[in-house]
Amino acid sequence: MNIVISQPMLFPWVGLLEQIRLADVFVHYDDVQFSKGSFTNRVQIKTASGLNWMTIPLEGYKFGQAINEVRTQPYENWMTRHLGLMEQSFKDAPYEADAMKMVLDVYSQSYDNIGMLARQSMLALAEYFGLLDNTKLIDVTSMDISGSSSQRVLEIVKSLNGTCYISGHGARKYLSHDLFESEGIQVAYMDYQSAPYPQNHGVFTPFVSGLDLVAHCGRKGSNYIRSNTTNWKDFIHEPD
Repeated sequence: MNIVISQPMLFPWVGLLEQIRLADVFVHYDDVQFSKGSFTNRVQIKTASGLNWMTIPLEGYKFGQAINEVRTQPYENWMTRHLGLMEQSFKDAPYEADAMKMVLDVYSQSYDNIGMLARQSMLALAEYFGLLDNTKLIDVTSMDISGSSSQRVLEIVKSLNGTCYISGHGARKYLSHDLFESEGIQVAYMDYQSAPYPQNHGVFTPFVSGLDLVAHCGRKGSNYIRSNTTNWKDFIHEPD
């Protein structure tokens, strides 16, 4: 059974959708410390003038707060800019209306914290592309598993009867791979496919919001969400 554990990301890039596609169980990991500069409250959008960050400003943020404790500023402070950026980015794209509707549907709701908002944005993309049919979603706060770092991740995987933990590249330098192997659990890293699709504004880049795939390909964008993994022993010997 494949387990993926991820912090929430705002309308995430296709790489996270690739992880969801592989997961039998996907764990929302939002009770850990919020990191400024992470993708929880920001994502890149491609426009005619280049890449731009679409960022949700935070309200009263204090260092050390967990993701599920961080509140956002009111919509009126940032929504108009977000919609303007996306209108520039997706102008004349075949499925621009689908992408804009998705954003408005997500932003029309109220959320207690940035983690909940980012989670809903990710779910909207996953549902649109039909990625949740065979994936169970779990919130880490429902699991009552304490600890930190590799040991906590391991305990989460074990509690779900996982046989393989699939990670993004960020865990490369801190994950205790031998600890997992000692418990009979495989560790694999994403081999992101980053399959090119028709895209506005010059040379293709995969490092933008999944909304871009919606706007340009519609539901057929699922054909570009391809997944592969690499065993950790092979991955850690690859150059950074």
